[in-house]
Amino acid sequence: MFRFAHNNLNVFNLERSLEFYKNALDLQEVGRMDNGDFILVYLGDSFKSQHKLELTWLAEKKTPYELGDNESHIAFTTENFDAAHERHQKMNCICYENQEMGIYFIEDPDGYWIEIMPE
Repeated sequence: MFRFAHNNLNVFNLERSLEFYKNALDLQEVGRMDNGDFILVYLGDSFKSQHKLELTWLAEKKTPYELGDNESHIAFTTENFDAAHERHQKMNCICYENQEMGIYFIEDPDGYWIEIMPE
């Protein structure tokens, strides 16, 4: 039997990414490992789910990441879809909406897309 533990995203500017995930999705730091060459930060939601988002910052990385044609994404549900949409509009981070499906995507500082959908 397997259970999800975390997903990883590499980030260019760790502080900017931490601020984005806190403001956009209410994620909080729940763990960190810093060995000098890299920093791993684990983010969790307020529901204390077991699944975490791991942000990896590499000291040697000097230029932003190129995501190319990568269409992978992570997704979040919300009880108050309209309030979430309003928050993300104010943050100017909505990058795509599909009203027929009732979902939209926001973009983080590194260009990763995050799907937002109602519960």
